[in-house]
Amino acid sequence: MSKKTNRIWTCLVCGAICAAMPSCSNDDDFTESIFDTSIKAVDENSATAPFDEWLYDNFVVPYNTEIQYKFNYPASNLDFQLTPTLYEKSQLMSHFIKYLFYDVYTKYGGENFMKSYGPKIFHFIGSKAYAPTTGTETLGYASAGVKITIINVNEMKMWTPDDQYTPTDIDLLNKDQFHTMHHEFSHILHQTKTYPITFGQVTPATYAPRDWQDRDSVESHSLGYVTQYGSSANYEDFVEVLSCTITDTDYRWMTTIIDACANGGIKSKDDKEKVYTLIDSLEIQGLDEPGKVWNNFTLYKETARITETGEVTERFVPSFHQADAKLNADGKSLTYTKEREFTSFRDFLDNWVQIDTSVKAGGMNAILEKIAIATKWYTENWGLHLYEIRREVRERQNKVNDYVSENVIIFPLK
Repeated sequence: MSKKTNRIWTCLVCGAICAAMPSCSNDDDFTESIFDTSIKAVDENSATAPFDEWLYDNFVVPYNTEIQYKFNYPASNLDFQLTPTLYEKSQLMSHFIKYLFYDVYTKYGGENFMKSYGPKIFHFIGSKAYAPTTGTETLGYASAGVKITIINVNEMKMWTPDDQYTPTDIDLLNKDQFHTMHHEFSHILHQTKTYPITFGQVTPATYAPRDWQDRDSVESHSLGYVTQYGSSANYEDFVEVLSCTITDTDYRWMTTIIDACANGGIKSKDDKEKVYTLIDSLEIQGLDEPGKVWNNFTLYKETARITETGEVTERFVPSFHQADAKLNADGKSLTYTKEREFTSFRDFLDNWVQIDTSVKAGGMNAILEKIAIATKWYTENWGLHLYEIRREVRERQNKVNDYVSENVIIFPLK
């Protein structure tokens, strides 16, 4: 039976029940609830009662959201060998979800935004989730626009006054958990208000639902995708653009831009100016700082000969991604020729990157088009400004040590 049939059947049943019952009016006197309201929402005798009370006050009451931190075997993905989340790290992750996720969207979307659209269940898993058949790692998943499962919580660093969070720790938190969180939440939003069909028309011929994991970063970026996984389907591509805009570091964005520019995709001088506009919008720091990797890299010409067929392909690989490219060289014979060394991103973009008017959409041009479509949709449908959300998240992350020190209490088991 289809979902549509189920809904119709439910409505018919409800209609039959209502027809058989006396009608209600505004003049009816309602008596006390038929349910036992003396039962408290939190079991005071539970060993986890203090934390459960905190969750009730901060998630259930304001957002009707449940944090499932105790291992829920039936709700887990049985394709993976998974482990429960440590109690202390469940508490810290819950605080971070409130501070870096719910409070951000509530600030800019209004008091009712997350009440209406926020996930209703967060499910924590302690371990990673590997798929041995494909060699891929699942970082999280959502169910029916209601539940978000967060993976690998146990790898999160436990904050102490003597061992506070560094930018590297925050980067890992973004990569492992918060990128996934914004990715899955963006699915909820676009399933509520669909994204424009024009987004999927930017790179319609290069989505690879089955083989996306075989692409390395250079190929994915060169084809116009911000991540490898984004090249699996247009709806994954859409939410990856949103999530990367919010959570990706300056390093990730600049290396993505260089990859995408190095192998075609700039159609006009205006596109080069749009790259600088994007960098300014992302508020990337140190564009001209000599020590930054994007101002100090070597571009290599990679020649790949496929062993079985003898087919030869060529592309340009920046030194910071050369190791990644070699890891994906199964069945190929690779040679690298130094093309040019750069000590300035501006020199690379302004003088080396070629304009190719024959390319309909690809590389950096495609990424620029996709970002423009996604940011416009974000504002027109939700009243949110994507770069503003990025700025708020980054500012909060920069203050995360103060937040934990002043606001977080880790409850021991009773």
